[in-house]
Amino acid sequence: MGSMRERIIAVIRRIPRGKVLTYGGVARAAGFPGAARQVVAVLRQSLGLPWHRVLGAGGQIKLQGESAFEQRFRLQAEGVAFRGRRVEMKLHEYKPGKTKARKNSATRKAR
Repeated sequence: MGSMRERIIAVIRRIPRGKVLTYGGVARAAGFPGAARQVVAVLRQSLGLPWHRVLGAGGQIKLQGESAFEQRFRLQAEGVAFRGRRVEMKLHEYKPGKTKARKNSATRKAR
């Protein structure tokens, strides 16, 4: 099953290019609802993760200064659309469980 840290990292690594997930969404997908602060801690301590794809509630960039500009730049380079200071979550929110559900339903139909 893995430690909390390992499971959080696994979820962050699965966020595809052009998609985003909130800190709380990462925590829920990793099996730790309510652990958004732990997601922040993991991001601060880990290198090589697509950190720019993780946002605050409602798609808001929570970083400050140059880091906030870099996050927005990276997301826009991946085709992520913004409305003001927030990402258009309806278009770009990653739904971690959806892919598995589609595969499973396709498998059931084939039987």
